[in-house]
Amino acid sequence: MPIRFAAARAAQHLTLARHLCARLARNAANDNASDRAGAHDPLLRDALKHFARHGLGGAETARRAAERAFFAGDRPGYDYWLGICRTLDRRMAGALAARVDRLAR
Repeated sequence: MPIRFAAARAAQHLTLARHLCARLARNAANDNASDRAGAHDPLLRDALKHFARHGLGGAETARRAAERAFFAGDRPGYDYWLGICRTLDRRMAGALAARVDRLAR
């Protein structure tokens, strides 16, 4: 089956295209506004840095760090690493939190 190429017409020659482009330009918005929720979330920033360092294994690394912190009695450290894990893999973090809750009883 042959493949045929049909080049698009120049948009400036089409009346409808000119009107649509003008309307889109008027409706443009700044999508990186600093008042967005979570725009300056330090945990998200740390999770992204952790992911950059560890790649796809970042959630697993964060889970192990959370476990080490929990068994060392470092509750703030556990919460921090659980947050990193939750940001990268919500299911893994949920399983860890459930297991820790069972152990804490």
